[in-house]
Amino acid sequence: MGSCCGKPKQPPPHTNNTQTQMTPLANNQMQAKPPADSPFPPPAQPLPNNPMLPGAGGGATIFQALYDYDARISEDLSFKKSERLQIINTADGDWWYARSLVTNKEGYIPSTYVAPEKSYEAEDWYFGEVKRAEAEKRLMMKGLPTGTYLIRKAESAPGNFSLSVRDGDSVKHYRIRKLDTGGYFITSRAPFSSLHELVQHYSKDADGLVCALTIACPNDKPVTGGLAKDAWEIPRESLRLTRKLGAGQFGEVWAGVWNNTTQVAVKTLRQGTMSPSAFLTEAGIMKNLRHKHLVQLYAICSDKEPIYIVTEYMTCGSLLDYLARGDGANLQLPTLIDMSAQVAAGMAYLETQGYIHRDLAARNILVGENYVCKVADFGLARLIEDDEYTAHEGAKFPIKWTAPEAALYNTFTIKSDVWSFGILLTEIVTKGRIPYPGMSNAETIAQVERGYRMPMPPNCPEPLYQIMLQCWNKEAENRPTFEYLQATMEDYFVSAEPSYRDLNQ
Repeated sequence: MGSCCGKPKQPPPHTNNTQTQMTPLANNQMQAKPPADSPFPPPAQPLPNNPMLPGAGGGATIFQALYDYDARISEDLSFKKSERLQIINTADGDWWYARSLVTNKEGYIPSTYVAPEKSYEAEDWYFGEVKRAEAEKRLMMKGLPTGTYLIRKAESAPGNFSLSVRDGDSVKHYRIRKLDTGGYFITSRAPFSSLHELVQHYSKDADGLVCALTIACPNDKPVTGGLAKDAWEIPRESLRLTRKLGAGQFGEVWAGVWNNTTQVAVKTLRQGTMSPSAFLTEAGIMKNLRHKHLVQLYAICSDKEPIYIVTEYMTCGSLLDYLARGDGANLQLPTLIDMSAQVAAGMAYLETQGYIHRDLAARNILVGENYVCKVADFGLARLIEDDEYTAHEGAKFPIKWTAPEAALYNTFTIKSDVWSFGILLTEIVTKGRIPYPGMSNAETIAQVERGYRMPMPPNCPEPLYQIMLQCWNKEAENRPTFEYLQATMEDYFVSAEPSYRDLNQ
């Protein structure tokens, strides 16, 4: 498959026969010092010694593939799950240059698809910093048998871990404590030198657990950082638009394929919607915003209008359509609350980055498999030059989702996004009902400014309505943070049973 980028294939910075010196440095990266006459720039920093890598020496260069990967461009390296790869260069944090120890071929690989060999991160059962609620959601996916399990970092005890196990229609959690000698135990009568040994033991015998461990919890492939190395401004010819997904006020959205290898979504911006130069500046910021609950911006086509925005493809479309007309119409409250928590998590990340969405609404949330929700179109509203939008009283401006200080005085902050989140909650609980039913935009802003707030929607629990009212506080500074909203939504349903099982009792 040829590269769509139109660049001749260039060798990466590495050496074939010349010995390089590896020095351990920080930041989980590697650096191999090239010879003085090397024509290549120096590679990135080496990975430091990892206590979870026996015999790693000066740095771990052998990694293990966590998933299958099919090359997207000719410079990529295809590999299979569990394949051993030698990492040669990490100068680009998203795309590393590697050699397969199975095929001996070289090429670029997505760095999120590999982990140091023999590390916990290389194990299917290790989920790292996954919260209890997220662990329960994953383990309770349809079709998983009793005994499906994962190990995660303990939220409240740094250095310890938690074992989460599916038991029929519930999930049990066990604290894994660390010994002073470096081993681990769930019960003091059965210590193990490593988590690997612990898993092997409880896979053979429940030995006090609710059941023996059967299979590791499935994990989705992560989104890659971009389509490929250096594939940011891409030629339009590399995109094939296959199916129109929808049309909005400012353009169309299409399902498409990039380079005949990768499924993507393409938003085409109607000519005159925004300044191409302003968009390029904003897109440069947007592409570096990375979170599992943000739609990943992959690439752009800005050489001429219409501008193309290329993003990851979400199979179930917008949350608004999903709830109103799709499979989401029959979802029950626990799933709706979980979806709300996911949106809050994405917005909490934007909050930490000092970034404002400006148009948070169900139409700008996209849904994937297993009810995964991601925030889309963040930041684009600021760039729109359409008079019907920028005049605020125009027909295209989303008055009913907008905080009064933003609608009246153009004061957009993360706190005005919090107001919009409260409106979004009404859309979710009513399965897509338009806010302030029966009221015009002019009536809405006038009434809200006088203190009117939407009454509690049908089928909305009182605690959820109280969260909405907090979001609609007249004083922006008194509205909650997204960090608070994320925690509140994630803990909305508190289990009455103990958080952890204790095998010592």
